[in-house]
Amino acid sequence: MKKVLYRHLFSKVLGFSLLLFSTSFYAQEEAASTEVVAEDVSAAGGDAAKGKQLFNQNCAACHALDRKMTGPALANVEARLAEDEGLDKEWLYTWIKNSPGMIKSGDAYAVKIYAEYNQAAMTAFPTLSDADIDDILAYTAAPPPAPVVAAVADAAGAQGDSSGGISNEIILGALALVFALLVIMLILVNNTLRRIAEANGVILEKEKAQERTPIWKAFAQNQFLVLVSAIFLLLASAYFAYGWMMQVGIDQGYAPVQPIHYSHKIHAGDNKIECKYCHSSARVSKHSGIPSLNVCMNCHKSIYEYKGNPEGPSADDIANGYTNEFYTGEIKKLYKAVGWDEENQKYTGESQPVEWVRIHNLPDFAYFNHSQHVSVAGVECQTCHGPVEEMEVMYQFAPLTMGWCINCHRETNVKVEGNEYYEAIHTELSKKYGVDKLTAAMMGGLECGKCHY
Repeated sequence: MKKVLYRHLFSKVLGFSLLLFSTSFYAQEEAASTEVVAEDVSAAGGDAAKGKQLFNQNCAACHALDRKMTGPALANVEARLAEDEGLDKEWLYTWIKNSPGMIKSGDAYAVKIYAEYNQAAMTAFPTLSDADIDDILAYTAAPPPAPVVAAVADAAGAQGDSSGGISNEIILGALALVFALLVIMLILVNNTLRRIAEANGVILEKEKAQERTPIWKAFAQNQFLVLVSAIFLLLASAYFAYGWMMQVGIDQGYAPVQPIHYSHKIHAGDNKIECKYCHSSARVSKHSGIPSLNVCMNCHKSIYEYKGNPEGPSADDIANGYTNEFYTGEIKKLYKAVGWDEENQKYTGESQPVEWVRIHNLPDFAYFNHSQHVSVAGVECQTCHGPVEEMEVMYQFAPLTMGWCINCHRETNVKVEGNEYYEAIHTELSKKYGVDKLTAAMMGGLECGKCHY
């Protein structure tokens, strides 16, 4: 027992020593990296922290530090231009503030960049001061930060868990000991009472096993019970058979795996992209339509990797494999489908079709018009499709049955404001029947021919 105690004590001391060592080592490394960054910042003549913020606000849409995008990579751009082209910082000031003017003036390197990047002039930033540009250049010259090691936090958490309170092993051991003592006491009391009874001449009769009729035989002999059970089983079978047949063709909860994983949670939720930006035909057409991949490329020409939510991935996302690397890999699938060459920032013409799996599918004999509901009635997408902004994997939210549609037509009030046609109908119904609220059902929304050909 002592060995176990010493072993636990030794492990605690060893763990605490490792924690202090790793913490001090990390602090030294962080201090060293801070000194290096400070030296780079002082050498560049700007504040890299402020420069990062300015870079993300003004430059990140077209430039990255380590790769070519709509514009060239900007890592160490000041040093590269000075070494390769002989250009000083004053040239950069002028170029950033008025790039179209430099192209028109015939500056050799400005014309070269303009021709290399599809004759698309860089946006001018006249509001940036020389100090702001110095900060941006300091950020582009600073080395990338070292990845933060999470082992220190894990060690601290483990140390906190092991040092606080009584361990579960001790509590379980104490309860097991108390239970064993109670069992022993009951056995001793039972033996003592038996000896006292035998000493006083009390004869203990043993219980005789009585022969009983088996339950199944007693059940079979009771005709009334058999009849009631048979009726109950028949009714229950009919009920479940009816429920199963009523679910035929209803795919509520259907969530197929798509060839390219698309997260509505990230696009519609985190980034607040409106549904009708991608499904634009829902405003004017019967169908909402599958967005063209060119719509995706409007953003993903510049967004080539997923850097994650600022709050970090949740435990469920990590368990399901939804990491930054996973989402970046899905963007690469998009590039392959449209034939996009990342390195040269142009289309190759070698595209591949994406076989999307349809989720919402009405019967052929049912008519539904998206534009009538979206543009005329003003129905929100979430009314039928559920909270899409929270869906990592898109699924069918509503049952889409006939009864579900009819209930909506009966209960939903029509927006008559600003629509002369509906206002006229509402006025006539109010005069004739005293109608206060106008629903689709009152305008013939329950007629068979409205939804069935």
